[in-house]
Amino acid sequence: MKENNCYQIIEKEINWQPPLISEEIKQGDMPGDKISIGRDHIEKANRIFPELLKQLSKMAEKNPQGRVVITVCGGSGVGKSEIASLLSYYFMKMGIGSYTLSGDNYPRRFPVYNDAERLHIFRESALQEMINDGVYTEERFHIIQELQKKGEDADDKYVIRYPWFNSYLAGGVKGLKGYLGTPHEINFDALTNIVSAFKKGENEIWLKRMGREESELWFEKVDFSEVNILIIEWTHGNSDYYKGVDIPVLLNSTPQETLAHRRARNRDGKTDSSFTMKVLELEQNMLREQASKAKIIVTKQGELIDYKSYQALMGAAEEQIRVDETNK
Repeated sequence: MKENNCYQIIEKEINWQPPLISEEIKQGDMPGDKISIGRDHIEKANRIFPELLKQLSKMAEKNPQGRVVITVCGGSGVGKSEIASLLSYYFMKMGIGSYTLSGDNYPRRFPVYNDAERLHIFRESALQEMINDGVYTEERFHIIQELQKKGEDADDKYVIRYPWFNSYLAGGVKGLKGYLGTPHEINFDALTNIVSAFKKGENEIWLKRMGREESELWFEKVDFSEVNILIIEWTHGNSDYYKGVDIPVLLNSTPQETLAHRRARNRDGKTDSSFTMKVLELEQNMLREQASKAKIIVTKQGELIDYKSYQALMGAAEEQIRVDETNK
């Protein structure tokens, strides 16, 4: 596609109408990832896309190559893959080349080891904190070890019985904060380099493919010569650790909505584990800290809201959690 065609096409689409979805939609590039597009995904994409068009022409004009980077980010179960695929499909239907890249291809470790590594960091940091606080003893370690065997060593309820256990929990959370969504966990430099190459007009870019298992890692040279829109679908798509995103789209969900989705999916039977809940809470906090940069924010119900409304929504959700905890 010629350099200026992207925003010239966009400017002609004053009254965009959603196309009929009568063919299989190409999904992102994460190996083994399966999308299941439902009516709710389509409705959200149909609300997001006109807002994207309003912002895209100005963004495309700023880049000599007429290229724009969009990220679709959000927590677990918000439909990032489905909506990113739909947006890319809509661009293609307009005659604008688009590619959907999954940020999940760029962790430091094979995904099959993610939970084990996170748990390792939590437990080692937790024990180290106890040592730093002067509350670590062999007897207390044996108590913790029994909780670890039951998968309950991240459960706040044990603080009532063992006040020193608060040191363990605080240290574990501190360790996770220093790991989750940081360069220790993710190769953000690789994403920055890809975005930079794309914006400079590179016609071919090597992209990593990473499945869950040790044997599922390879690279592919991807043709970007006809691509003007790069869509990165990823929980950490709005992170400060990499550069070059023009339009961050945040698909929001409250902690309650995220948990409800995980319960419905229930892949491993550990949906409600105290450790999983702490990871989800930290993930939500990261998304919330980054939300002010989002150019488009969409609620779980598909409503487009501004940042002030987002803050109010999340504040109300937190208050409900406190009420629920009090009533337990």
